[in-house]
Amino acid sequence: MGQRLDQLNDKLISFIENQHMFFVATAGAEGRVNVSPKGGDTFRVISNNEVIWLNLTGSGNETSAHVQENGRMTLMFCAFEGNPLILRLYGQAEVFHSHDSEFSQYIDLFPELPGTRQIFKLKLDLVQTSCGMSVPYFDFKEDRNQLNAWAEKQGPEGIEDYWNKKNRKSLDGRETKILPE
Repeated sequence: MGQRLDQLNDKLISFIENQHMFFVATAGAEGRVNVSPKGGDTFRVISNNEVIWLNLTGSGNETSAHVQENGRMTLMFCAFEGNPLILRLYGQAEVFHSHDSEFSQYIDLFPELPGTRQIFKLKLDLVQTSCGMSVPYFDFKEDRNQLNAWAEKQGPEGIEDYWNKKNRKSLDGRETKILPE
C-alpha cells in the first residue's frame, strides 16, 4: 500500500526512469487547475529531492503562469506495465525560460528538441506512493513525432511568433514571461 517519504529512493528513481509519460498539475491562487500529460526524453532526476523536466511548445502555457504565481506543483507517474504503482512528487517549482541564466545550467541534460520552451525544477517536499491497482495495463508503442515535426517546420522565428500569439498568457490571463520584456 501507499507510503509517504521525504525524498526519492533508488527504487522510485528506477521506476521514474522506466516511465514513458508523466502528468503535471498546477494551479494559481484562483482560477483553473491545470493537468497536462508529458512524454518523450524530457525528465531528469537531479537528486533524491530535486527533479527537472523540459517543457516543449504547446497550445497553452498554464504551468509557467501558475508556477510564477505560487510555485506549487505535483507530478504523477503511473505504472501502465508491470507491477501497479502510482508515484506523486509534491513540491515547489521554478521555471527557467531560454532567456534566463539558469536555463543554460540544465539544457545540456536533454537532447536538442525543436520547440524547447522552458525547464521546470521541482524541489520535493513530499513523495507519495499509492497502490495503482485500478490503473489499466497499456502497452507502449512509440513516442509521437508530430510535435517535433511541427516545431521543426516552424523554425525558431515561427516558434517565437507562436509563443507571442498563444503562450504569453494563461487561460486565466496570467503572464507567462515566455519572451523577454
